[in-house]
Amino acid sequence: MTVTEQPRQNAHHPTDPARPTPADQPVPVAGLVEARLSEEALTEPVKVLLKEALGDGEPQGISPIGRIYLESVAVTRFRGIGPRAWLKLSPRPGVNLVVGRNGSGKSSIAEGIETAFTGVNMRWQGQHATRSCNWRNLHDTDGRPEIEVKLAIEGDTGRSTLTRTWAGGDFDDSQAEFKRPGHGRAPLDQVDWKQALRDFRPFLSYVDLDRMISGKPSEMYDAIATILGLGRLSAADGRLRQEAKALEDAEKVAKAELPGLMEALYELEDDERAVQALVAVDTTGTPDFETIEALVTGLPADTDDGLLARLRAEAEVRGPEMAQVRTTVDRLRKALADVEDLRGTGAEDALQRAELLERAVAHNDRHPDAASCPVCGTDGMLDAAWAADAIAQIAALRQEAEAAAGARSELRSAARNVQDLVHTPPRIPAALADPWCAWTACRTISDPDELARHAHEAAATLADACAAVKENAVMELEKRDERWRGLVIRLANWAERARAVEANKPRLRDIRKASTWIKALAAELREQRMEGFADQSQRIWERLRQESNIDLKAVSLKGSEKATVRKLVMDVSVDGQEASALSVMSQGEQHSLALSLFLPRAATADSPFGFIVIDDPVQSMDPAKVNGLAQVLHELGEHRQVVVFTHDTRLQRAFTSQDLPVTVFEVERAESSKVKVKPVTDPVRQALDDARAIASTTDLPTAARTHVLPSLCRIALENAFLEAAWIRHHRSGAPEHTLQAAVGGADKLMKVTALALFGDAERTGDVYRELRTLCGPRAVDLLKQCQDGAHAAGAQITDPHRFVDDIEIMAQKVRKPEATP
Repeated sequence: MTVTEQPRQNAHHPTDPARPTPADQPVPVAGLVEARLSEEALTEPVKVLLKEALGDGEPQGISPIGRIYLESVAVTRFRGIGPRAWLKLSPRPGVNLVVGRNGSGKSSIAEGIETAFTGVNMRWQGQHATRSCNWRNLHDTDGRPEIEVKLAIEGDTGRSTLTRTWAGGDFDDSQAEFKRPGHGRAPLDQVDWKQALRDFRPFLSYVDLDRMISGKPSEMYDAIATILGLGRLSAADGRLRQEAKALEDAEKVAKAELPGLMEALYELEDDERAVQALVAVDTTGTPDFETIEALVTGLPADTDDGLLARLRAEAEVRGPEMAQVRTTVDRLRKALADVEDLRGTGAEDALQRAELLERAVAHNDRHPDAASCPVCGTDGMLDAAWAADAIAQIAALRQEAEAAAGARSELRSAARNVQDLVHTPPRIPAALADPWCAWTACRTISDPDELARHAHEAAATLADACAAVKENAVMELEKRDERWRGLVIRLANWAERARAVEANKPRLRDIRKASTWIKALAAELREQRMEGFADQSQRIWERLRQESNIDLKAVSLKGSEKATVRKLVMDVSVDGQEASALSVMSQGEQHSLALSLFLPRAATADSPFGFIVIDDPVQSMDPAKVNGLAQVLHELGEHRQVVVFTHDTRLQRAFTSQDLPVTVFEVERAESSKVKVKPVTDPVRQALDDARAIASTTDLPTAARTHVLPSLCRIALENAFLEAAWIRHHRSGAPEHTLQAAVGGADKLMKVTALALFGDAERTGDVYRELRTLCGPRAVDLLKQCQDGAHAAGAQITDPHRFVDDIEIMAQKVRKPEATP
């Protein structure tokens, strides 16, 4: 059994063809979605929607793309730790045990790592305030609490630092800062880890083990479904459904408002605007928004010839201006009086005689040959002499009749002015037809006296009628406009919503297509990935169930992310009989089952975390299960950095007794919360300590000097070179499986050294030159002596102590990160 990242068939790496995904690891969902989108026959708008929902194109934080490993954690004035306590780890896959008695401060370090990343401590969630209020160290109060975690991020050449501090006494009131080479400093909330920390939570405490099993079925379902890599799809579908619901709700609101709006418009059916609005909203297909807009803005319609148009015409009617009529008619009457006063006077007689003579002269001009008078018939009277005399008389008479002529001219002018007052509007309201006709008739009256009498009477009648009609029309319009005003606001609001609904119909159709596509893909992935997840859980359980008669037959998800009833189903059997898992398992078996569920979750390929922190996983386990746990952790450590905190010495013995590699750190607590962490089984240190012990042996046998001592030093160097090779590889951003394959093929020390120095096991010819540059001229001889220990003649070492010291110096130079740029 191997704890590997969850398998996925037909995987394609999302972005980098130079970094193929191994067959036993699933491709991250982002890459799979990108590949599927490029293959699907979806319209471009649907693809754009999917990319938006999946988060493509959104501003990203400064979260690294490569995996994250722990290099060290320093805790100060937090929980059981006073002065700064420092745990130094090797930032690469492998198992690390942090051991110490209860109360030594190891859990404070474990909780410090979790708190640095999350700002919370799951152990205290749901606990009474008194359980979590004393989070500050009680001994060292001279400064603020601080947790500093140094991280190695795949692809980065330097180290990143995550720091969380508190200014006050409230645990929830903390500030976290993330510093990454080339990116500067930023608050942690700008780093894209929040979702990943929820989905692939790399922290597991003893309390968490209980919660994983005792949680609600829906919570257990969600925890597993999310880490199958479906969290992103579920979130994208949620965004699409949220937008679709908003658009559908807007459509429902518009539809729900329409019957009431139409009913209100029917109540104003005698108002042409309401009728036009009814026709505009109650049309087949899309409402007539242009007509509605015109009605809302008050623009008159081209077909507005009904009652409302008549009322507007009546309200706008302009009758005669009576002051002007009176002035003009008074002028006419005065002109009539002036003419009448001159009647029978000498001026009038002179005027009449002048006019008579003018007519006679005109007759004579027309008939020059007629000598007889056309009036009396006397012959020979109208000759040239008569004409000349008549013209002279006319001039004299005209001068005498000038006053009478002026009076008559004024009379004609006054009569014209009265007639000019008469105007005919384009549209005459029906109620004003008769008085307006009487007023218009004034234009045809030629008798000034009759005109004076009729004009004033007709104007007065028409003016009174216009005033009455105008007043009634204005009142009616005001009443109608008041009713319309309230209705038009309602119409405008509805039109705005309805217009948006119409505009968004294509997007809503595309959203539904996008959501259907995501759901289908999520269902496919859930089935595929759950199969791999369940297989891993079962294999882990087989390791942990030692001496248990309970078989874990299947792990499955029932329901869906949005189902009312959804749960994680664990089918177990006891001695072949089906049973409910949690009802028949002991506490230790339940914890083993929780680990079977947690470890595949933490090891999923989509997780950015290359580390897993486990606190006290051994409690309630019998010895057989502890051995199985050591095997599971060892296999997980092949591609994850596993950090286990425990006070139970059985786990360390399980590693040792099964000859499983492990790095052990011991936590010791002194007075005043002074906590120290020291390595116990650093592979390099352990080999050097063993070599130093041999070098110090009295009467050292020759074989020990020539074979055992150089072999132990070779082990120290080999581990140092392997560590350097991993750091170099990690910084390059290359996938871990390629290094594992390279290490597996490096069957000689020179190849391992070439991997460490160049990242290429085939460059063994360049090793000596590089070693001299890095570690000095004696380094090559030291390496050769370590190799000679495996040969029959062995290595000739004259000074064992100096040899071990030199090997130690060489190993430390090789291990330093700066030693492999």
